[in-house]
Amino acid sequence: MKIEILGSGCAKCKKTKEIIEQAVTELGIDAEVLKVEDINAILNYGVMVTPAVVVDGDVKVAGKVPSVEKVKEWLSK
Repeated sequence: MKIEILGSGCAKCKKTKEIIEQAVTELGIDAEVLKVEDINAILNYGVMVTPAVVVDGDVKVAGKVPSVEKVKEWLSK
């Protein structure tokens, strides 16, 4: 599984990365967690506001920090 956190490195982006890592650890799944800061790569997903989370190429959320519970939902499907 590939999880990308799209964002410039702001506080919300860092918090989102912490939440993703917590959910991955709690679920015990094998996932590659990447931080994407390149604006062109972010725009390629059609994302205009950050932070955003992409799971296996599918944008799950943009413009807000997700909850650990919500991330677990995405990763369990």
